[in-house]
Amino acid sequence: MSGDKQQLLAMGFEEARIDWALKATKRSGLQPAMDHLLNNSDNPVPSDSAQPEDVDSADEDSEELKIHVKKTGASEEPTANSIKCSECGKIFKSSATASFHAERSGHQEFEESTEEIKPLTEEEKKAKLADMRQKLAEKRALQSKIDAKETRANDVLRRKAGQDQDKIKEDMMIKEMHKEVDRKKREKIEDQKARAAIKAQIEADKRERAAKVAREKAIRDGEATPAAASAPAAAAAKPVTNSAENPQTRLQVRLSSGGAPLTKTFPSESTLVDVAEWIASENLAYNVDTVTFASTFPRKTFSRDEMRKSLKANGLTPSAVLNAS
Repeated sequence: MSGDKQQLLAMGFEEARIDWALKATKRSGLQPAMDHLLNNSDNPVPSDSAQPEDVDSADEDSEELKIHVKKTGASEEPTANSIKCSECGKIFKSSATASFHAERSGHQEFEESTEEIKPLTEEEKKAKLADMRQKLAEKRALQSKIDAKETRANDVLRRKAGQDQDKIKEDMMIKEMHKEVDRKKREKIEDQKARAAIKAQIEADKRERAAKVAREKAIRDGEATPAAASAPAAAAAKPVTNSAENPQTRLQVRLSSGGAPLTKTFPSESTLVDVAEWIASENLAYNVDTVTFASTFPRKTFSRDEMRKSLKANGLTPSAVLNAS
């Protein structure tokens, strides 16, 4: 037995009219069947309204649910007009409605009754229909609230997932930026070291050429013997340490970061910027643009303008001790 038919039987409609309504509406649902029943309540039921699939359905349901209907032993007992539930006292018009009640309530004890169930009046039918519609509306409203709650929960989860993804992307971008900054710093330091090395090589070449020219001139002027002309270049280019006009200046640089002092001889025309490039190439903790120099005696800190002057112009020739910071 279909669920629509069981519900209509429970509402008190006659089984024949229910079969007629279900067949006429092609079993399209409970509401069309109810509308058909209400609209044709005064019309006779056609003889061919019963469908084969509904024949003996009430008996089958009754047998399947094992409903126990008690019968009295009196020989002249009046005809039974209804079935009564012995457990709750409800009266049903047919075994089909009793079976539906047994399925819903779990009751199993029933008995025949002479009580006749009166058909529903038009007002009662309309009241039942209104009550059912109200219950359906309440059920839909409750389901709508549940759906809305689930939708809000899903939206919260989606937003949280989106925020997590944004945070991951932001962290990755920050890491990439830090990597790029570190890479540029390394490139700048390597570039400074390369420039300092090239400049030092150029100065060494200049000193070697100057020494060679001096030796050749001495030979031409008879101021040196051939043996002296073949002496090492370092001995020929040895600076005079007592003269401020010496072409070379020997510097000892003490680093504020600690460690042994750095010593190197520069052409007196070199600037303190050249010295800063050499310091940066020797110690990566120093930067050409920020390193500062100070002399110990007389005590003096060289300005950025003085950094661009020659060692000779800054009074550091022929030798000096500087503090680098």
